[in-house]
Amino acid sequence: MSTKSKAYLVGGGIGSLAAAAFMIRDGNMPGGNISILEAAPIMGGSLDGAGNPADGYSLRGGRMLTTDNYECTWDLFKSIPSLGNPGKTVFEETVEFNQKYKAHSMARLVDRRRAKVPVTSMGFSMQDRIELLKLSNADEDALGASRITDWLSPAFFETEFWYMWVTTFAFQPWHSAVELKRYLHRFMLEFSRIETLGGVKRTIYNQYDSLVLPLQGWLEAQGVRLVRDCTVTDLDHKSEDGKFVVTGIHCLCQGNSEVIAVNDGDLVFLQNGSMTDASSLGSMTSAPAKLTKADSGGWTLWEKLAQGRPQFGNPAAFNSCIAQSCWESFTVTLKHPAFFDEMNQFSGNEPGTGGLVTFKDSNWLMSIVLAHQPHFTNQPVDVQVFWGYALFPDRVGDFVPKPMAECTGTDILQELCGHLRFDLETVASANCIPCRMPYITSMFMPRMRSDRPLPVPRDSRNFAFISQFVEIPGDVVFTVEYSVRAAQIAVYELLGIDRAIPPITPHDKSLRTQFEALIKAFK
Repeated sequence: MSTKSKAYLVGGGIGSLAAAAFMIRDGNMPGGNISILEAAPIMGGSLDGAGNPADGYSLRGGRMLTTDNYECTWDLFKSIPSLGNPGKTVFEETVEFNQKYKAHSMARLVDRRRAKVPVTSMGFSMQDRIELLKLSNADEDALGASRITDWLSPAFFETEFWYMWVTTFAFQPWHSAVELKRYLHRFMLEFSRIETLGGVKRTIYNQYDSLVLPLQGWLEAQGVRLVRDCTVTDLDHKSEDGKFVVTGIHCLCQGNSEVIAVNDGDLVFLQNGSMTDASSLGSMTSAPAKLTKADSGGWTLWEKLAQGRPQFGNPAAFNSCIAQSCWESFTVTLKHPAFFDEMNQFSGNEPGTGGLVTFKDSNWLMSIVLAHQPHFTNQPVDVQVFWGYALFPDRVGDFVPKPMAECTGTDILQELCGHLRFDLETVASANCIPCRMPYITSMFMPRMRSDRPLPVPRDSRNFAFISQFVEIPGDVVFTVEYSVRAAQIAVYELLGIDRAIPPITPHDKSLRTQFEALIKAFK
């Protein structure tokens, strides 16, 4: 790789940020040769976190981390200095934080009586166990584009295990059987402790403040160009010796149209598709607008490139049915401790130790989580923030007579207090910001293996994909790890880096882990 070679990364999510870091750290590419082109005003993509105490804070997602699995993620963040703890890496500060605040949920499921549901048993029948074992052992080609409901009987979806598993990982019954199988293997270690979420690790603050900002700061210090408000609309390309070669990048930057020439030796990485595309925020007095990909264009470039090129995947497999990929989250900012005090007393967990509290009989299938405070670096000591989400925003509430998708922040707080049997006075100071995400579980949609491109398609010379929509055998989407691993694979292949990519830890091959999972399944 020539020192004059340049790299262009389309999209400023964690995948592109990680790819830039790997190019510098492991590929010895000068940071000044790397440009990240992001349509939004900030970097981070789906790993967002924004707001202030006056206007309220907002998080689109809540993300599970684990130090027992995320091999590529921690390989990266062992190299990135912490912003708040001089002399330590992001990995080191995260490990220390989780040693101090250990996860052990004592109110994982709550029923309509406001009673904590005993969850030492998974609630399986023998038929459930046989079907789950058959699914977990099935060949992916045999599973094909089948759905979870094609393999598991209706009673399975009423088990305690299902309520805990799907709200932890956000599956729906109609999602891909292949993806569920992968999760069962990748997170087999969590199977035996799913009721306490004991394997879940957290960053000190939200992941934008704790992961994106330190990584972004390190990249900027290396000279990487972070170009914001820059929408890439098309790629010029040619075929040379049967290889796909990008030759130019069309973009609209700060309102100006321009074409970036991609010369011999230059590289282009595209974040294809977006799980948070067409997201919209509501307020205490308004519901989020119902947007689609037509309103934002986050899928357009991938759709354009994939036409007539099956090796570039099939975006339609993922973005064609909003009703099957949409759910809604909400972030609540409080200026009085009453709600947190009541939750501590009810759940038995201090903030940051309890994980998700799921209201299993909720029509919306609503869950909330109280993180360790402060959850934002600019959060005052007298302000608290918590996050929640619901998997069925199209259903009418139990305490509010309309679907969640039509609810204001005020309505959502009323529904939440109804399930908890809390007086509305506990949220009198609250600012609840709802967020609708029409494609948030699009990567779980039933698909064939060929619907996702490889990080570096076989006929590509200087072009790669980085996203939740590439094919990485054995790994699981909807994780930070998947984006980082895709970035590492793409960078190492295009730059010819002779360094081993951290392998997926085979916890599912451990006899002890298998034995503990078996015992749990029969409780």
